Amino acid sequence: MSGPADGGAGSGLGVIIRGRGAVGNPPGRYAFRRVEVDADSAGTIADGDVVDAPSFATTVTAEATRRILTRNDSPDIPFDASINPYRGCEHGCIYCFARPTHSWLDLSPGLDFESKIVSKPLAPDLLRRELARQGYRPSPLALGANTDPWQPVEAGLRLTRQIVEVLAEHDHPVVAVTKSALIVRDVDLLGPMAERRLAAAYVSITTLDPALARSMEPRAPAPHRRLATIRALADAGVPVGVLASPMIPALNESELESILGAAREAGATTASFSLVRLPHELGGLFEDWLREHYPHRAERVLGRLREMHGGRLYDPRFGHRMRGQGPYADALRRRFDIARRRLGFDAERPALDVSRFRRPRTPGTQGRLFG
Repeated sequence: MSGPADGGAGSGLGVIIRGRGAVGNPPGRYAFRRVEVDADSAGTIADGDVVDAPSFATTVTAEATRRILTRNDSPDIPFDASINPYRGCEHGCIYCFARPTHSWLDLSPGLDFESKIVSKPLAPDLLRRELARQGYRPSPLALGANTDPWQPVEAGLRLTRQIVEVLAEHDHPVVAVTKSALIVRDVDLLGPMAERRLAAAYVSITTLDPALARSMEPRAPAPHRRLATIRALADAGVPVGVLASPMIPALNESELESILGAAREAGATTASFSLVRLPHELGGLFEDWLREHYPHRAERVLGRLREMHGGRLYDPRFGHRMRGQGPYADALRRRFDIARRRLGFDAERPALDVSRFRRPRTPGTQGRLFG
């Protein structure tokens, strides 16, 4: 394997773990410790082997959160506030820009991010309390702006559903972002909200190739299930868009038009795309994964990304980080615009109604951390 990428430290491990995205567990940038795959528990490991690693089974830890809403002032993000009931994401998408946030917990953005999940059981009550504040001013709340709120652990914990219940009870608009079919469980809430212009959803589809999806996003629903999710949301009356994101040059960007076409046929009415973002440690993690899974494409992919980011794997500047620059980036934007118009996607996102909001009379008081 090569050395670390310019986007962050690589793992140097060279192990493909069954059902996991990252091929290593490098320490985060604030780390006091380092955790690696235990060769005794994983079996005999050779470079590039696919192994089981019991030490990276999924665990969930409850967090005593004090605040639940995150405010946003980034000019290239289309929402003012978001809520995330989980830290980390078991889907294991190697490209996830949220991976570096696990460093704040003294955990690795690698395997720890997808196996050590942190839940926020107080989230529904904290949200109710926030909505009850006299100074609170409603705007469409983004649910799933960081990690997926309908990731596998949600099936049992149901924190996301409780959050949607609070929003529905008080007629607060919500924009749901997911790649999970589990969101269909909650159409009994989202459908009636959509009738009152209080809900919209966006489903992320990165590829239509099942093999690429299995290696790039190992525990996320397969592409055909995401298309079925778009169809189910649309049938329930929920305005639904497709996020053809992230686009990775020389890996999945050739699928841009086919992703948009399949999503439109399934019922999506709006569409957007973004270029892969590799902040902090994610650059090294992504390069390690690329060299293990697609060694013959690695230099071409990395070279294109550097071409689009002024010689680096990632340019953090607003307006550049999700689109890139240069001829290749310009061509990708033109392809998207042409396909969007040809397929008849709406140019604007659905407008949600903040005027219906009803402030809670009293803050929630029933939350329990370990109940």
